[in-house]
Amino acid sequence: MGVPETTAIYLNMLLLFTVVLLLVYAAGTVSRKLMVGAAQKFSSRTTTQFDDLLIRNNVFTHLAKVVPLIIVVQALPLVFADFPAWIKPLRTLTDVYTVLLSIWVIRAFLRTIKDFMKGTDLFRDKPVDSFLQVISIFLYFVGGLLIFSLLTGKEVWAFITAMGAASAILLLVFKDTILGFVASIQVSTNDMVRIGDWITMEKYGADGDVIEINLTTVKVQNWDKTITTIPTYYLISDSFKNWRGMQRTGGRRIKRSIHLKISSIKYLSQDDIKRLSKIQLIQKYLEERNEQINTYNKENEIDKSLLINGRNLTNAGVFRAYASAYIEKNQFVHKELTMMVRQLEPTTTGMPIELYVFANDVRWAYYEGIMADIFDHLLAAVKYFDLEVFEHPAADDMRYLSNSLAGTRMPGYVAEAMQN
Repeated sequence: MGVPETTAIYLNMLLLFTVVLLLVYAAGTVSRKLMVGAAQKFSSRTTTQFDDLLIRNNVFTHLAKVVPLIIVVQALPLVFADFPAWIKPLRTLTDVYTVLLSIWVIRAFLRTIKDFMKGTDLFRDKPVDSFLQVISIFLYFVGGLLIFSLLTGKEVWAFITAMGAASAILLLVFKDTILGFVASIQVSTNDMVRIGDWITMEKYGADGDVIEINLTTVKVQNWDKTITTIPTYYLISDSFKNWRGMQRTGGRRIKRSIHLKISSIKYLSQDDIKRLSKIQLIQKYLEERNEQINTYNKENEIDKSLLINGRNLTNAGVFRAYASAYIEKNQFVHKELTMMVRQLEPTTTGMPIELYVFANDVRWAYYEGIMADIFDHLLAAVKYFDLEVFEHPAADDMRYLSNSLAGTRMPGYVAEAMQN
């Protein structure tokens, strides 16, 4: 008894399908090994990194899939010769796969370009990710239109026309992407931020190096190694501080004050001037200034029985001169940038003497060390000028005061309260 004709047709189709499936698998394996192997041999003989990146991003692996695809397309009419109604839908699926494979190849190539550009000095600090993401979005959009056209049988323009009515919804959905794209262009064009820049954005708790700039976000690695993610468009809508200029000049600003106790400021007598003249940094300054002041007072017949008459040196002014001489001689102060010691407006916490200078090492740890050494020295030097640094009373000060007053004649309940 023979095999029914219908069964024979299905068996023939299954047999051909199995043969084609095995052929596709074999062809895919062989083409991948040959193409990737040839690429690896070629890249080993070249000095450029571009071909190595092509291999790493699987460009040749995706290209090798073209051979099995060609076999499938050519075999469809043969395998399904007895089922002509199946050929068109299957051909549509192969066309969809062709579109997807094209997107994969182009995406792998774009990743290669990104890695290659990031490895060069010219583009290492540029927001390459942002522009490639825009290209990727456009690529997926075009691929989606083509797939829609293949599956529905409608023209691409018909779908684009239909999208016009939904443009408001699309703008809402892709708002962040559009804003990020515009921001990326402005950031790149105006050179506002580069990868590797140290930025500070207090509003979002960002204080560290920029490690990535893409279409929608900027990643900042803070000094405590945490990561802060900031929307890209916030860089053009909000204020932030970029420390690149400081790093370029090689000087980092020191702006800190010493608050002198106002009651310790006084005129200097000749004995005081003679004693302070032993300080080498201001010896010449004191001699010149003292001579100028004495000459002026003599010419104007100033009565110096009181120091307040005429011109005089003060211990605060001489201390400022000493601080200026000290920073000028300090090897860790940048000599080509501003060096200034200035007196600020007196406050309830004393009279501030501010140092406005630049350390010649921008590295954080070294900068802190330079600043600490300068102020350690100046704080220790204050007492040589009969000056005092203002500080609020501490618990020990209050106990000392209460103990000092405890022996004086006062009501018992007052002394007891102060002792407590």
